[in-house]
Amino acid sequence: MNPILMAIIVVTVIGLIGAVILVAASIFMYVPVDERVEKITAVLAGANCGACGCAGCADYAKSIVEEGNAVNKCTPGGAACAAKVAEIMGVEAGASVPMKAVVACSGTCDKTGKKYEFQGIQSCQAVKGLYGGDGMCKFGCLGYGDCTRACAFDAIHIVDGIAKVDRTKCTGCGACAAVCPNAVISIVPEHKRKPVVLCQNKDKGADTRKACTAGCIGCMKCAKACPKEAITVENFLAKIDQEKCVGCQLCVKECPMGVIHVPANE
Repeated sequence: MNPILMAIIVVTVIGLIGAVILVAASIFMYVPVDERVEKITAVLAGANCGACGCAGCADYAKSIVEEGNAVNKCTPGGAACAAKVAEIMGVEAGASVPMKAVVACSGTCDKTGKKYEFQGIQSCQAVKGLYGGDGMCKFGCLGYGDCTRACAFDAIHIVDGIAKVDRTKCTGCGACAAVCPNAVISIVPEHKRKPVVLCQNKDKGADTRKACTAGCIGCMKCAKACPKEAITVENFLAKIDQEKCVGCQLCVKECPMGVIHVPANE
């Protein structure tokens, strides 16, 4: 027999045998999938951000159906997404509080400076590895845009040397917070009256002022002004307990450095 023809026949036979094996495997090893998992996956935001605590959207959908996970954990999808998932599951959606990213740093270019000129890879992680960063304030935003590259919604940009959140686009997925080496980005509930401290400097007041003219100096005026004891000062840095805060904004008025703001109003 012609060697070429023989080779063609052998390859064809092998292919047919492989096809039969695959078909048989798909039949005998088939694992039933609840159609609700596919429906829920389709209505989720599709960001695969992990804000829900699962590995991705498909994993979250599976946990809702098989483990009874809450239907309102898709932060990027918000209330509309929660309502659709609840409809598929035949349950109540429950309250879904909008979450937004907040950059706890006020050190713009006119308020702080650089210790040295960095000429390496334009990355916050890279500059952080060189003497803790090039900024005068070692706690502040490094400004090299790791957060902007991590955001799938184009909701955060570097403006005047620091990261700034576009609140109309932010979904609160937490991707930006996860990559920030100085941990100056946090995800908090959106509220039109409750303020946050836009600083992370934990040095003494005098040292903070040398590094940045807009840093928290730990003077405790905000804590003393708060009628609900929602503000504590630790390591020369004020912190607001959002659960205790009632949004009176007395702390905003009392802060001599102007670092306490209501992000939702900016």
